[in-house]
Amino acid sequence: MLFHVTWEISPDNRDSAQKRFKDTGAVPPEGVTMKGRWHSVAGRTGFLIAESSDPVAIGKWMQGWTDLLSFNITPVVTDQEL
Repeated sequence: MLFHVTWEISPDNRDSAQKRFKDTGAVPPEGVTMKGRWHSVAGRTGFLIAESSDPVAIGKWMQGWTDLLSFNITPVVTDQEL
C-alpha cells in the first residue's frame, strides 16, 4: 500500500527539525520503503510517498517526529489500482 505523507514545521521548530533531519536522515524503519521525498523551498513543509503493507509502521515512523512536525497521512492508490 502507498501512503502520501505531508508535514508542516512550525517556525519555532524549524531549526531543531532541520538539525535532526541532517543528523539522522529520517530514514524509514524496516518494513517501509520511501519512494521519494520533496521539501518546499521555504523549508517548512513537504511530502513523501512511502510503501508498506503495515500502516502501523508508517505511524511509528512519523511518531518519532511529532514533537517537531505535524503530519497528514493518506493511503493512496495508483491509476491502475483505481
